Amino acid sequence: MKKILVPTDFSTQAYNAIKVAACIAQKSDNAEILLLHILDLPQQGSDSVQKGTPAPEVMFFKNAAEEKLKELALSKIFEGIKVSTSLILDRTAYGVTKTAETNNVDLIVMGSHGASGAREYFVGSNTQKVVRTSEAPVLVIKGDGDDFKVNDLVFASDFTDGMKEPFKRILRLHNMFKTNLHLLMVNTPNSFKPTHVAEEILDNFLEDITETEYDLSIYNDLTVEKGILNFAKKVNSDLITIATHGRTGLAHFFNGSISEDLVNHSPISVLTIKID
Repeated sequence: MKKILVPTDFSTQAYNAIKVAACIAQKSDNAEILLLHILDLPQQGSDSVQKGTPAPEVMFFKNAAEEKLKELALSKIFEGIKVSTSLILDRTAYGVTKTAETNNVDLIVMGSHGASGAREYFVGSNTQKVVRTSEAPVLVIKGDGDDFKVNDLVFASDFTDGMKEPFKRILRLHNMFKTNLHLLMVNTPNSFKPTHVAEEILDNFLEDITETEYDLSIYNDLTVEKGILNFAKKVNSDLITIATHGRTGLAHFFNGSISEDLVNHSPISVLTIKID
């Protein structure tokens, strides 16, 4: 991992993501961190910028944000880590994904309240839009981010062939944090598989995987989302990881909506990886 993007609105939730990103950077041979702040302007503000004559209030917020970014980049939390900053004027979710693509980012780390109703910069729809559209993996942090550890990691999947590449990325994270790795298949009434069929799918998926330290579980629940959340709670997981097609219209077990709902409703952090 070479570059980690952390969008920030200077809130507590964004700082929690920053702390986690710093921890991951240190474990990744000091990957570079890119701090991003987006000024999501109302239409009249955007028009003035495009005309080359930014309104005084736009310049005020821009200058204030630049100072905050500089101050944040000098924080002791980044000691020994290369940090760069970027400030752009754009729509929030689009600006995040565009910056990630332009800078060849390996991971986006975001803070979120989830579906709490709190009015912050990265909540609900913005987080979901990034998860839906980002080509880079997105790690959504819940909690304070202090001393970030992943003791128990859940990888939820239908274990089709397309999930193998995302799973290899998960294994790198597993090895980085020395986790207890739980592989989870959720059985639902609308997509029920007998145990022997589910076990055969899992065996075929893992036949060329050399990693041996994992726990295999088949969990029955009313929906995939509830199954993942209930199983994660059962094993006291620190992180849920899933692979998603995003909203491509494909009729797939892990479509975009499940990823987005998990990000919004999960009380623990969620990592989503888009399938190529």
